[in-house]
Amino acid sequence: MEPQAYSLLELNGLVKNAVRNAFPETCWLRAEMSDVRVNLTSGHCYLEFIEKHLQSGQTVAKARGSIWAKVYRMLKPYFEGETGQLFTSGLKVLVKVAVDFHELYGFNLTVLDIDPAYTIGDMARRRTEIIRQLQEEGVYTLNKELDFPALPQRIAVITSPTAAGYEDFLNQLHHNNRGYRFYPKLFPAVMQGEKTEESVIAALERIYAHSEHFDVVAIIRGGGSTSDLNSFDSYALACHCAQFPLPIITGIGHERDDTVIDLVAHTRAKTPTAVAQLLVSAAEEAESNVAALQQQCAALTRQWLRAEETALRTAILKIPPLALHLLERHRNTLRFTAHRLPVLATNGLERKGNELKNLRDDLKNGTETLLKQKKNALELAGQFVRLASPEYILRQGYTLTLKNGRIVKQVSEISTGDELTTRFADGETRSRAL
Repeated sequence: MEPQAYSLLELNGLVKNAVRNAFPETCWLRAEMSDVRVNLTSGHCYLEFIEKHLQSGQTVAKARGSIWAKVYRMLKPYFEGETGQLFTSGLKVLVKVAVDFHELYGFNLTVLDIDPAYTIGDMARRRTEIIRQLQEEGVYTLNKELDFPALPQRIAVITSPTAAGYEDFLNQLHHNNRGYRFYPKLFPAVMQGEKTEESVIAALERIYAHSEHFDVVAIIRGGGSTSDLNSFDSYALACHCAQFPLPIITGIGHERDDTVIDLVAHTRAKTPTAVAQLLVSAAEEAESNVAALQQQCAALTRQWLRAEETALRTAILKIPPLALHLLERHRNTLRFTAHRLPVLATNGLERKGNELKNLRDDLKNGTETLLKQKKNALELAGQFVRLASPEYILRQGYTLTLKNGRIVKQVSEISTGDELTTRFADGETRSRAL
């Protein structure tokens, strides 16, 4: 018996009937929207619904979805008005769908309604989770704990160079009514859309490389839809801002909503213009502090001069009696010295006389001793001379042999036939060498 076989159309028809029987009514679906796109000709919206694993973030389920033009024209503005977010990929939604399977197009979820409250709750949960994570990591208040500079003039500005808010910021800063000078440096960044997080972080890293040249960082943007704020509720961006070594001022153009980077920044202003006003106010406060210090310094100087003047006057009044007292003390010293002078002179003369007598006796004794020493030395020298003289040697029985009047000291000096003279103590004889 041959096995039963279905054609593809037949099989898909069976699946279609099974799906319809399993889901005869519509149902509500929790999922994340992905690949949202609109057909400009028909007005239909096509997308994918996905679900990700909570820990790994990997996609674990996927289904094709569609919103027909008639429903999409009502659903999109309703959702964006309620949530303040663009109807775009990446949002978690709660939608009412009809489950269908088409023989040609396959499985599809047709969106009929949407509950914005679910998306708002999800965004709030995500925002709360980011804040909690920053607090647990101990970085949430780091930037707020930095000392704000007394005179912030060198400002690193992160914004889009074409943003109207940037022009308002510069105008307010450079045309302040006090004439303060500021030195803003633009670090361009994308301030809305999917690239906002990456672009602002890159600008922060460029500033960090030259942080010693700046006093503060201003992150500003002009007005825009509330949905644009979604990029500023980013953990990575908030973490960079919280740990940045310079105070960060935010002014991203929304008075009602505080983004996560508003919460971790050192100071939050409502608009770019408000950021400029804050910097001008800081300069005014610095000027006031300097003026107060000048006044305090002048008052202390006057107080010191008055104290010194009083002390000088007191000293002037004390000079005459002090001078008289000093003169009287010196007079008494002179009188005492004059009274003792004869006694001191007599004692001094007697002492010097004794010293001279001692010197004279020492000189006499030293001279006599020296003369005796020299006399003995001379006598020893004379005796040595006598003992060393030829006459003394000859008297001892020795003789001297002379050749040509010179004493012969060695035999080698005598040759055969030389005439020699031999000297004795009592005379001399002549001979010839053989």
